[in-house]
Amino acid sequence: MKAPPFAYVKPRSLAEAFDLIERPGAKVLAGGQSLIPTLNMRLSSPELLVDITGLASLRSITLEQGVVRIGALVTHSQIEKSEDIRKHVPLLAQAVSHIAHPAIRNRGTLGGSIAFADPAAEYPACLVALDASIVVQGREGERLVAAQNFFKGLFEVDLRAGELVVAVEIPAILKNERSVFLELARRHGDYAIVGLAAHRGSETRFVFLGAGATPVFAKHASAAGNAKDSLASLRKDLDPPADLYNTSATKLHLAGVLLERAWTQLTTSH
Repeated sequence: MKAPPFAYVKPRSLAEAFDLIERPGAKVLAGGQSLIPTLNMRLSSPELLVDITGLASLRSITLEQGVVRIGALVTHSQIEKSEDIRKHVPLLAQAVSHIAHPAIRNRGTLGGSIAFADPAAEYPACLVALDASIVVQGREGERLVAAQNFFKGLFEVDLRAGELVVAVEIPAILKNERSVFLELARRHGDYAIVGLAAHRGSETRFVFLGAGATPVFAKHASAAGNAKDSLASLRKDLDPPADLYNTSATKLHLAGVLLERAWTQLTTSH
């Protein structure tokens, strides 16, 4: 199939972008790795496509006062190759290799993935596990939204009319903290059957992807003091939806497998 007809514009500044996205029927294009397929399948039919890929201010990775800020247009490949990400946000460095294939990672962006909010996507779960903030900007300025509050439902996020995701802010990992990302898929690059973003800092946070409409923070499993109790608590946290290939019971079992592996890595890694 071919995409429906639409107008196209590429703003040269954020101010111009805000003017354009307020128009009726406008849709934002960041990396296009989710939007373009939906256009071609006619699941999306915008009147105006606003291509923000020319906004250089959204392409940087910076570290200031213990906080890593990653611009919305930073690609998966840039995250994969970044020494700063590997050193200060190792959970993202682990997760990014699970995202599709190199061709997709070369074009897809952090902001696009977050704004699309696919429940099987890796970044949203990582951001919730890391207690990150989503930087949202509109004509009135920036606001910070806790990742746990940003993902509201299936493909639904806390973005108001006229706003864009412009960056994420993540506390840099401390010396005594640990992060682990694990995922099970039928083949490498496929959507995850289930995945787990785990971080142990002042508290332990186990956040599952592919287990609900949004990233699922397993509060009971996270609060447990050991792997056995954590696994026993998992049923209180998860009721994963079945998919075309896996029952809910299968996905819950696999989530438990990942949880046990995460406990092992969190308690033995240095």
